[in-house]
Amino acid sequence: MLGVGAYTLWGLVPIYFHAVAHITPLVVVCHRIVWSSLFLALIVCWRREWRPIWGVASVRRNVLFLLMAALLIAINWLVFIYAITTRQVLQASLGYFINPLLSVALGLIFLGERLRPGQWLALFFAGLGVLNLAVRAGAFPWIALSLATSFALYGLVRKTVSVHSLHGLLIETLFLLPPALIWLLLGPSNRLLQDNLGLLSLSGLVTAVPLLMFGAAVRCLRLSTLGFLQYVGPSIQFFLALVFFREPLDLVRFVSFSLCWLGIVTYLTESVLTHRAPVVADRPE
Repeated sequence: MLGVGAYTLWGLVPIYFHAVAHITPLVVVCHRIVWSSLFLALIVCWRREWRPIWGVASVRRNVLFLLMAALLIAINWLVFIYAITTRQVLQASLGYFINPLLSVALGLIFLGERLRPGQWLALFFAGLGVLNLAVRAGAFPWIALSLATSFALYGLVRKTVSVHSLHGLLIETLFLLPPALIWLLLGPSNRLLQDNLGLLSLSGLVTAVPLLMFGAAVRCLRLSTLGFLQYVGPSIQFFLALVFFREPLDLVRFVSFSLCWLGIVTYLTESVLTHRAPVVADRPE
């Protein structure tokens, strides 16, 4: 339930950012950083977990990698909010459909992981989907690729640092907090205390709650189960784009999504068969 809840909230989050679409994306991101930092700091105070955070922050390697992760997640947040405010939710959804397959590719390149034939075929289908959208849609799908790349790289960087998800996210938002406050206080035509302050302050909850639910779920579930659940979010976003945001689904986009879905089905099928194979082989006569 925690895993389903986390991915469902991530799928519904475009509705919230649509409510603040009249505010420039950069200002919304800055508020998201400020209120997330405050909300996460309150949780850490309540749980009395500052000591392990100081331990993580005292290691130079951890600081460098978490700073890199902070920049990547800030880019991801900015592009995602831009996609919502400009009514390009379909492309954002496509990005998060591609993301898991791109993570597999990064594991191959940077972590020396080996792909099975089914995984290579899944990457091929996803690559065809992106290529089709880039060539036939008349515009490069930079939103989808930016979201997929930034979040996949974020996961790769975070994988290199052994830190609790709550502690890591707090450190990342604290890195981003000074420039966010400077922009809100001194930036052109921006101010921290806006008319929509109450609505913007909810961005801390919108950011932290699903992440905390996910952090609790990941400690209890198998990775194969999470592999299935991670497509709940972009599937809900896809539905919202068609029904709530009334975005058109032309033939080119439909073909690209179909190729990505085919890649996802191929990848998940291969993963399930591979996971079950040892159990069948070792079954006693």
